Amino acid sequence: MQYDTQLSSNKYSGWFIAITAGFITCLLTANIISIKMVDIFGLVMPVGTIIFPVSYIFGDVLTEVYGFRKARRVIWLGFACNILMVVAIWTAIHLPAAGFWGGQSAYEQILGFTPRLLLASFVAYLIGEFTNSYILAKMKIATKGKLLWTRTIGSTVIGEGLDSLVFIAIAFWGSVPLPILFSAMTTQWLVKSAYEILVTPVTYMVINFLKRVEGIDTYDTNTQFNPFHITE
Repeated sequence: MQYDTQLSSNKYSGWFIAITAGFITCLLTANIISIKMVDIFGLVMPVGTIIFPVSYIFGDVLTEVYGFRKARRVIWLGFACNILMVVAIWTAIHLPAAGFWGGQSAYEQILGFTPRLLLASFVAYLIGEFTNSYILAKMKIATKGKLLWTRTIGSTVIGEGLDSLVFIAIAFWGSVPLPILFSAMTTQWLVKSAYEILVTPVTYMVINFLKRVEGIDTYDTNTQFNPFHITE
């Protein structure tokens, strides 16, 4: 097994690239489809909730196998891809539509966004993902690599909780009654956390598989945890 020494290399395996691609795909997909609200067994939430928690699972895998340093790079890469997507959508909306095309209003309604929602999404993403990765890395050291389920679930519960709290507070504070606001925060948090718990066996299999085929099991004992320290 390799530890921090593997992280000094700038080479990335095919498996690492696949996990990174999955992480970013889940993030972007959730942001696009979340305009739709769904009612599942009386629980009202953005439909993006069905895919966004998977990004946290990928985040757990990245941190557990490859360490906080590489997870940090992926989190910022996801942030950059999200900004690129927003710029592309904004440009597409504002380009003049062909005269024969009658879908402009629907196009704007589905793909449009407000600055407040964008700010909420960006801030919540960074706080939630970095918190999730930091807690998992620290818990791994504290548990000496044992009790994997405690850190995958524990880090996600806190990270997803902060994500839901920050996003809903920034996006809807002052425009939605407080009881509904707190209910929405709690519902999203519980659903996302339950998602992580249910797929824990799959997370175990993926992590154990990657540790075996990659020959690494990274412990962040000498890591600089500053999220902005991306040159390390």
